[in-house]
Amino acid sequence: MLTVDLELISQERDKRDYHVVAKVTSRHFGQTLSAAQAVLLVFGILEGMKTAIILHGMPSKEEYLNPESSSQSNKHWIPWIQKELILNGVLAQAIELPEPYTPIYEQWSQVFEQFDIDEETILIGHSCGAGFLVRWLSENNAKVGKVALVAPWLDPAHELSTGFFDFNIDTRLVTKTKSVDTFFSTDDDDIILKSVEQIRLEVNGVGIHEFSNRGHFTFGDMKTEEFPELRDIIFM
Repeated sequence: MLTVDLELISQERDKRDYHVVAKVTSRHFGQTLSAAQAVLLVFGILEGMKTAIILHGMPSKEEYLNPESSSQSNKHWIPWIQKELILNGVLAQAIELPEPYTPIYEQWSQVFEQFDIDEETILIGHSCGAGFLVRWLSENNAKVGKVALVAPWLDPAHELSTGFFDFNIDTRLVTKTKSVDTFFSTDDDDIILKSVEQIRLEVNGVGIHEFSNRGHFTFGDMKTEEFPELRDIIFM
């Protein structure tokens, strides 16, 4: 999970040693930034820049516990979109959710709500993470920014026994956001296609973006970590 030590960065900023700011900021963001990029980014963070939260999906227990497998927040296109957001002045957090192979809504919600969420916060979810956002937005009156649902899963086959998707969709949830866009591929599993159709029918004003060769929007299906269509919708 990417986090930022604002106090440390603020101390370096106040010294006006922008090359040190770049070094400190780069260490926190895991990439090389120029002094100019770091100054713009840090001043934005400290003065109230836009934020984003990215939620991964539900892996198998075997995948999750495999020491050779990346953490869920570092899979597929998530690191790429996180970096794209950061480089465009959005403080993006790709968070790790507890025991995602057996997701419990209350536990995910507790972790999710540790982050500040306001009318400028972009929310992006993949698969079960997207389904979580549909429930959270349905059950909360918070105003948020743009919302992207990638291959959303609402468990139409009732596979889960944890009650994760025991809720009613708020048909007006788009009014709590700047927009809601759903991305799906026609060659995804039937349970995803049914979930997308449920969202299409029940959520007024949702945007639907159809693809034909992306599968479940995993690296294995897409053969790339880049997802420019998602980035373009977010910054439209």
